[in-house]
Amino acid sequence: MADSENRIEVSHVTHEFHGAALRATGGKLVAVNDVSFSLTDSPPQIVNLVGQSGSGKSTLARIILGLQKPTRGSVTFNGKDVYRLGGRDKEEYLRSVQPVFQDPYGIFNPFYKVDRVLWKAIKKFHLAKGRSDGLEVIERSLRAVDLRPEDVLGRYPHQLSGGQRQRVMLARVHMLQPRFIIADEPVSMLDAAVRVLFLNILIDFRDKYGMTTLFITHDLSTSYYVGGDIMVMHKGGIVESGKVDDVLVNPEHPYTRMLLSSVPVPDPDARWKDRAQVVLAEEEEELVVDKPDIEAPNP
Repeated sequence: MADSENRIEVSHVTHEFHGAALRATGGKLVAVNDVSFSLTDSPPQIVNLVGQSGSGKSTLARIILGLQKPTRGSVTFNGKDVYRLGGRDKEEYLRSVQPVFQDPYGIFNPFYKVDRVLWKAIKKFHLAKGRSDGLEVIERSLRAVDLRPEDVLGRYPHQLSGGQRQRVMLARVHMLQPRFIIADEPVSMLDAAVRVLFLNILIDFRDKYGMTTLFITHDLSTSYYVGGDIMVMHKGGIVESGKVDDVLVNPEHPYTRMLLSSVPVPDPDARWKDRAQVVLAEEEEELVVDKPDIEAPNP
């Protein structure tokens, strides 16, 4: 656990994309629109950021990670602007805020063995005094994410499954012991069994090591599983937030209700009778949602 509170503050962040390809929208696309919230590791928490593809979730993640400077607004870490950090302050931020990305293959260089990403972390952040000490750190972290070192070390990315590759990245997170994890759709390419294992590891990181996770997903079921807080993102803005149980059981915003109505009934005998009809009445600034009818199976 951290001795004192660490905090990421997202304040009125807006990001716009410009270009000739955006002529239909006047040459500008507002990907993130005046978003504000904070993350703290005291107490550690899991905060879900949900929304459909194109809602601005990944852009916001890149902004928090310091990979894409916002058009307006600021992101601060313990009161310091992330985009003005230098020296030790920047190194502290890079270690304290770690990403887990969606693609469990694209994050690795196929020409190098997977060991390389672990040894680079050892070297960059001075996690061990020598090679034997470093190997002990790596093996301990692999076991912490339910991987056997002998099954992983010395192999190339294509020799591992998607779930194994994603857990190697979690092992790297375990090695660094960051205060925050920014997980952008980390389970969308994993099968159901591995997905649950991955989510349990994130919960374990929160409970055992005091790490706070911003869990970005379009899947409401995974948000409900990990619990915690939730923010619903639509057209670049946060339209509803609160505890997962409150928001998903009693949604207030029409967009949240639309997301919930789009979740199919877990019954293979039930079928969609009609297509969901969703009309966005922008001039009235509200969503009109026609929920689909589910036809009960014949006895």
